[in-house]
Amino acid sequence: MRAWIDRLPLSLLVIAALTLGLAPFLPEPHLWEKLKLLAAGDLVRPIDIFDLVLHAAPWILLLAKLGRLVQLRKGAGTP
Repeated sequence: MRAWIDRLPLSLLVIAALTLGLAPFLPEPHLWEKLKLLAAGDLVRPIDIFDLVLHAAPWILLLAKLGRLVQLRKGAGTP
């Protein structure tokens, strides 16, 4: 899994997170709407759960990539 994340271009993940992760942008980002439903306990419909996973996936991958970059820098001894 780490090798797969290492091969993903950071720029692609940033673009995916900002487009798919936030679209549609108005009236509020879709991911934010789904997270509010989740926090309120109203995220019960399967389509809403799928939608949350779909819009959160780019952000999760981006965080994994950034975490992996930090891990690799620490391993290489770079301050």
